[in-house]
Amino acid sequence: MNISLTPRIFIILVNWNGWQDTIECLHSLDNLDYPNYSVIVVDNGSTDGSPEKISRAFPQVHLIESDQNLGFAGGNNLGIEQALNEGTDYVWLLNNDTVVDPDALSHLVQRMEKDTNIGICGSKLIYYHQRDTIQVLGGGSHNKWLATTNNFGQHQSVETSFNPQQIEENLDFVIGASMLVSRRFLNEVGWLSEDYFLYYEELDWGIRAKPQFSLGFAPESVVYHKEGASTGGNQLQRANRSEKSDYYQLKNRLKFTYKFFPLYLPCAYLSIFYALINRVRRGQWKRIPMIIKLMFTFNK
Repeated sequence: MNISLTPRIFIILVNWNGWQDTIECLHSLDNLDYPNYSVIVVDNGSTDGSPEKISRAFPQVHLIESDQNLGFAGGNNLGIEQALNEGTDYVWLLNNDTVVDPDALSHLVQRMEKDTNIGICGSKLIYYHQRDTIQVLGGGSHNKWLATTNNFGQHQSVETSFNPQQIEENLDFVIGASMLVSRRFLNEVGWLSEDYFLYYEELDWGIRAKPQFSLGFAPESVVYHKEGASTGGNQLQRANRSEKSDYYQLKNRLKFTYKFFPLYLPCAYLSIFYALINRVRRGQWKRIPMIIKLMFTFNK
């Protein structure tokens, strides 16, 4: 795709003990048709030799090494700081466990350049291991009463027809696996909140964006996502989430509600109690004390 104006883009990948996924993602980025981008890899305190292996495979990539795991927001914020210092126009926050179509970035930029009120724009995410199934169309919505989120298009066939404008009008957040973010948005709204460590950062950003900015969706920007490579989180099979993924999903449901919708906190507690009952039904006994504890300590 030819774009007459070529804003400067920095692509940010956060790696934590996942150099194989990161290197595969970087190979796919080599095929992008967009002419004006640089790549930053933030290593989030890996212990598997990731920095050396990534640098050896891609010596041209700017590698930032953190001495500890700063979580999704903290890792990305290190890359955002570097990108802004380098004079970027946009940052593309991209999960390291993805591969992208060659025109994925071009379509994101084209959508945001067409409507400069868009602060964050998402892609069409497809499951990497199930290429006929959508993971999410751009992002999703938030239900204050249930303290839950709904990803648009999830589990539907890639052949399913949809209305991109309708999706944009109902977006409360853009999914974190692929977010093109404008410099103006970063300057006016701020960076990712580091209150959560993992999950709910995108929803926090989406709430903070309004009313200054809208959220966008570029349906022709296609990204294939392995999902949960670092955390064990698996939205396709919720019952198979890792304990770590389960912990942060539930804890941050309460933390987010307390921060933005405190009057709905009793409803959030009810949803956590329902989650506890589900873990009992699944025989996930080790998670019961964890859930009970986080109900009293989620904001610490």
